[in-house]
Amino acid sequence: MKRLWIALPLIFCALSRAQDKKDQEHWVATWATAQQAVRAAPPQAGRGAQAAPTPVGTTAPATPPPSPGARFNNQTVRMIAHASMGGKRVRIELSDAIGGSIVTVGAAHIALRAKDSETVAGSDRALTFGGKPTCTLRPGVSTVSDPVDLDVPPLADLAVSLYFPGETGPPTSHSLGLHTTYISEAGDFTAQPAIAGASTVASYYYLSSIDVLAAPKAGLIVALGDSITDGALSTANADRMWPALLAARLQANKATAKFAIVNEGISGNQVLHDGAGISALARLDRDVLNEPGVRWLMILESINDIGAIARGGGPLTAADLIGALGQMVERSHMHGIKVAGCTLTPYGGAGYYSDAGEAIRSEVNDWIRKSGVFDAVVDFDAAVRDPGNPKEFRADMHAGDHLHPSDAGYATMANSVDLSIFAGKKK
Repeated sequence: MKRLWIALPLIFCALSRAQDKKDQEHWVATWATAQQAVRAAPPQAGRGAQAAPTPVGTTAPATPPPSPGARFNNQTVRMIAHASMGGKRVRIELSDAIGGSIVTVGAAHIALRAKDSETVAGSDRALTFGGKPTCTLRPGVSTVSDPVDLDVPPLADLAVSLYFPGETGPPTSHSLGLHTTYISEAGDFTAQPAIAGASTVASYYYLSSIDVLAAPKAGLIVALGDSITDGALSTANADRMWPALLAARLQANKATAKFAIVNEGISGNQVLHDGAGISALARLDRDVLNEPGVRWLMILESINDIGAIARGGGPLTAADLIGALGQMVERSHMHGIKVAGCTLTPYGGAGYYSDAGEAIRSEVNDWIRKSGVFDAVVDFDAAVRDPGNPKEFRADMHAGDHLHPSDAGYATMANSVDLSIFAGKKK
């Protein structure tokens, strides 16, 4: 009996040390996306319903919706996610943030992607949730997988495969994925090296983030915005969005390689109103404050609110936007998060341009530059505007619609960011 009493404290000490080690783990999101409801097909004319409006932020829809009635049943979905910072241990977060159905995930795997739907040999890892190979996604609830050992290089492509054994209903999604997603015909292909005969889309489903176990000083930058952050009209499967290009710069610079960056842009999103996703004000908690390891927020949003003026969107003043952006800064500061204000890029010549809107854009940009509210300022407007006509993009900086940057424009934006902001050498 004496030996038992001696052994028990040793066991408790070992368990306590293991728990302390777990509590000290520092997780950082290396990839994430902002979730939306899947878009349904517009009702047919003459059936007593109005057609869905074109999302604000595009002269024509830049975000093609998933196939009408998109849902899964006895199918595997393999999604490609471009990591920013690397790590030796990884986990995923799934969320049915917008869905209305209880969804069963029958199997989940993560691997390094080689090409197309093919994974790198030896990199496949089966994921568990509380030690079980399956999980249940409930409306509005997030589920984090158990971590697995996987050597993830910086800027690697990861393949996350989910098997849905039963009917999902319309899935929670992010429409503008800009990476090909592979959907099997029938069956569990999560452990397969490739999915032959898969159909393809360019959206993410239920996958909200991928985290890596990081060093204590590592941190996350969240890029919050609309289609210009989402990467609309950039080259697909090429990681030409400005946050992805900035990720490459961060990793190439020794002083900032400790930072990951995730893209929380939604095409058509507004600061003040729901529409293409919930408003930026409403999603700040979900898409910024709740991200693991967040240290900085970069805000590039308001142009869709401004553009709505030309489409009868109701009255708007610069003070409305300044007040909302100021609230986002204040709430971020309450959580110890620094905020970089990004000036709004030009939109002269775009389909929803108006002189009244341009006056608001100019006033908001002036406030971003001079108010001192932000911890740093990134002047995207100055980087891409036409010096001879500052209301418009330079001709080589936009993708043809005078609103969305071209690949060259996105690169110019990423290259204009002063990395010393994140290295701690500048306020």
